[in-house]
Amino acid sequence: MKRNSFLYAQILLLASFATAQRLPNIAVPENYKLSFAPDFTKDNFAGEETIQLRVLKPTSQIVLNSAEIDFQEASITSGDATQKAKVMLDKERQTATLVVDKSLAAGTAAIHIKYTGILNKELRGFYLGKDGQGRKYAVTQFESTDARRAFPSFDEPVYKATFDITVIADKGHVAISNNEVESDTPGPGDGKHTVKFATTAKMSSYVVAVAVGDFEYIESSADGIPIRVYSMPGKKQLGAFALEAAENVLRYFDHYLGIKYPFGKLDLIGLPDFSAGAMENTGCITFRESLLLLDEQRASVNLKKEVASVMAHEIAHQWFGDLVTMQWWDDVWLNEGFATWMENKSVEPWKPEWNLQLDDALETGRALNVDSLTNTRPIHQAAETPAQILELFDGIAYDKTAAVLRMLEAYVGPETFRAGVNEYLKQHAFGSARADDFWNAVARVSKKPVDQVMLTFVKQPGAPMVNVKSHCSGNATTVTLGQQRYLYDRTMFKAGSDELWQVPVCLKTAPAQAAKKTMERCELLTKKEENLTLPGCVPWVLANAGAKGYYYSGYQPAAVQALVHDVETALTPAERIALLADTWASVRVGREPIGDYLGLAEGLRADRDRAVLEQVFKQLDYIGEYVVTENDRDAYQAWLRRLLIPLAQQLGWEPKPGESDEQKSLRAQLLQTLGYAARDPLVLAEASKLTEKTLKNPASVERDLASAALRLAARNGDPALYDEILAATKNSKTPEDYYLYFRTLARFSDPKLLERALEYAISPEVRSQDSLSLITRVMKNRAGERVAWDFVRLHWADVEKAGGPFASADIVEAAASFCDAGMRDEIKDFFTTHNISAAERTLKQSLERVNYCMDLKTQQADQLASWLERHGSSAGK
Repeated sequence: MKRNSFLYAQILLLASFATAQRLPNIAVPENYKLSFAPDFTKDNFAGEETIQLRVLKPTSQIVLNSAEIDFQEASITSGDATQKAKVMLDKERQTATLVVDKSLAAGTAAIHIKYTGILNKELRGFYLGKDGQGRKYAVTQFESTDARRAFPSFDEPVYKATFDITVIADKGHVAISNNEVESDTPGPGDGKHTVKFATTAKMSSYVVAVAVGDFEYIESSADGIPIRVYSMPGKKQLGAFALEAAENVLRYFDHYLGIKYPFGKLDLIGLPDFSAGAMENTGCITFRESLLLLDEQRASVNLKKEVASVMAHEIAHQWFGDLVTMQWWDDVWLNEGFATWMENKSVEPWKPEWNLQLDDALETGRALNVDSLTNTRPIHQAAETPAQILELFDGIAYDKTAAVLRMLEAYVGPETFRAGVNEYLKQHAFGSARADDFWNAVARVSKKPVDQVMLTFVKQPGAPMVNVKSHCSGNATTVTLGQQRYLYDRTMFKAGSDELWQVPVCLKTAPAQAAKKTMERCELLTKKEENLTLPGCVPWVLANAGAKGYYYSGYQPAAVQALVHDVETALTPAERIALLADTWASVRVGREPIGDYLGLAEGLRADRDRAVLEQVFKQLDYIGEYVVTENDRDAYQAWLRRLLIPLAQQLGWEPKPGESDEQKSLRAQLLQTLGYAARDPLVLAEASKLTEKTLKNPASVERDLASAALRLAARNGDPALYDEILAATKNSKTPEDYYLYFRTLARFSDPKLLERALEYAISPEVRSQDSLSLITRVMKNRAGERVAWDFVRLHWADVEKAGGPFASADIVEAAASFCDAGMRDEIKDFFTTHNISAAERTLKQSLERVNYCMDLKTQQADQLASWLERHGSSAGK
């Protein structure tokens, strides 16, 4: 499952289903025969199922998962005897216990159930959606524990079985499921048709899929596998880019993984109502339509990259999760981390101009940011209840795991790592696996202590900082490497801790004396401190060559200055991104003054790599938002303008014929930082012009640039501009256009306009999946945080219901953007009495982030003022 981009921090479940436990080890399913008959006049469905199973030991009862299911009849057949079963429901544990009078013998048996269920509006289970024309459709979303809302089942990942699925649909409606259509016959009755699908491969209940509605499609194939992109009527032409992406990604995986796509077909369905980003149902992937459908001629570079990335992620899951499934949710990283690791790897050969390997370096920084909190968690985390399970779908499962896998790949070598991954998949195909199955396979192939390395990164929370000290003596450099857990909490960081990692460290040195090339050397750091000797005397030693390591690097002041001198000539773009993250990490804990980071930014004034400057701009925006005092704001903005205006003059605001996608993205980022953090009047005027052009003719302004311009124009926008943007939202022709304008509503500064946006968010005019994204965007707007927070508390009953199973706790995460002690205390008090059990860790993390923001300003604001006084006029010289 792919998280939606604006639900980044968590995918969380509502507190109301937080108490279910695992099923007893009494029986295992082998095949389900399922029939679904949705009724759009009553918004419910009739279901019938037969489960073929193996009874493991004599018993008079079978326990299934079931929620919101109304049983009409139930029986169990064992041998020649069929017994009517009494159904005992436990709503709290979401189980149905089927009890018979005579004990069932060990061996084969069959459960037969007739039942009804609801087509709910909660975007989970078997739910009801509508397109913009009011046409209803029904679709399933089962991960992690919602298959039980569509059919009584062994709703745990280890219980893999084959499925025979039949759908009785209204005449004219399309039915889609995991496998190909085997037959499509009229009836029962004049207004229905019955679609029977071929038997599936063995799979877990959470990847079963059914979609019924007025869908249309475009199609092609790759390596003999038919691929279709489905959409609601009138939108199928917007699926061409996704179809091309799927073709290229599927071919890549077939080649790379050594196992051809293991299922018969691949359907991709864009849905107007969908809580997550996408879901990897076997052979039938569902998407939020905004992450599948786009106008290729006008779409932004960022959206194209996001659609390709999500596509790659979900197709990767067909191997990592569907073919080989974790035995229990504590190893969900075997699904999500692997799929994240494969995203950019599989898109890169198709779109090399996007430089996606640099986005991997940015992703590692995001993961380290989460892992620097005291309330982080290990990659492997115990979880039993649905709420605990869904809380595992976070930045640790996705981004940290992917970063650790990239480090491991670099440590053993790409081809060796590939061989280990392929062995792991072949050994457990159509079955389930545990964490040690993976790392033992790579250890066997590589003959390196991969199992020991992975244990330290998977089983314990946090990440190390590798400290580097170097000393020249004679014609050699002695390097001392030390490790300690890195924490934003300055007191805890300085006190040290007992954690110890086995860290693959790759060193890179400046050219030694007469040497012309840098040198690299890799070591496995297994102790708190180790020494090694390098030939020659070198002014600096970089501790993360290639930027593949999952750790921060800590340097001596003299080394930092030397690195700044050579940063653009001796370091790769990925290494520059890592050095920026390392320097900021040292600033956060007071090891370096904030001026060192600004000096590094000045050292990169000639850099033109989009990803490197994205990292720089992000931090400069943060400094302007949270660290600069009002007394120093003018000086900071003047320094920013001197630093960045030469780049703006070089790029210009008008796209040039034949320029790269990277330049388009960089131009939009530069406009945003110069307009928002630097408040450059000429840039703000340009943003207003671009906004006016966009509203008059959306095709006249390149999409990435239009998005940045709209955000800037809204900041000082008046009611007339708000009305124009709201009208554009309602009249949008594509999903991208809709979100372009919709999200701009949260960027105004006028409290009255933000109140209008908040009221609009919970109105019937806004889809449930979008409500909280608008509210949280207002919360993250410094001009709107108080307005939004008061609104949330006043309208909590409405807010809590919005967004489906993945969004209710997103409000908790958004509160992390506050930087005020009073608001921190209000957050803590409010969520003490309005508990969201699936957001306990998120709440702790948000409170931490508020505290660290205040601490950073306290420790660095004076340093910043002093640096600006000394260096403010030197930028750009």
